[in-house]
Amino acid sequence: MDEARGGLVSAVSGGIRWLYAFTDEEALARFAEARGEAGRQWPYVAILGARLVDAVVPMVDGPAGVAVNVADADGSMLFPPVAGIVPDACAVDLDVDGRGAVA
Repeated sequence: MDEARGGLVSAVSGGIRWLYAFTDEEALARFAEARGEAGRQWPYVAILGARLVDAVVPMVDGPAGVAVNVADADGSMLFPPVAGIVPDACAVDLDVDGRGAVA
């Protein structure tokens, strides 16, 4: 189920909260159309992807990643909560000290 969190739309899948991001208004419109909700207003915020990953992902309770243009079959991208993508403290593949992979 999708939910808005402080103006952001997200969903939980596989224990990961995926924050939805869109590269432009047209991508957001395709998402709204795919959900059957093109007739309503979709307020949005413009934010740099790095800020979304570095500042917003750590605010989420539990593992979080970013799903970009999720309604686009050929142009969607997932940035999972792993080292090198999200801050080390939020990566699910590092131990709590960030020194090594979890077995």
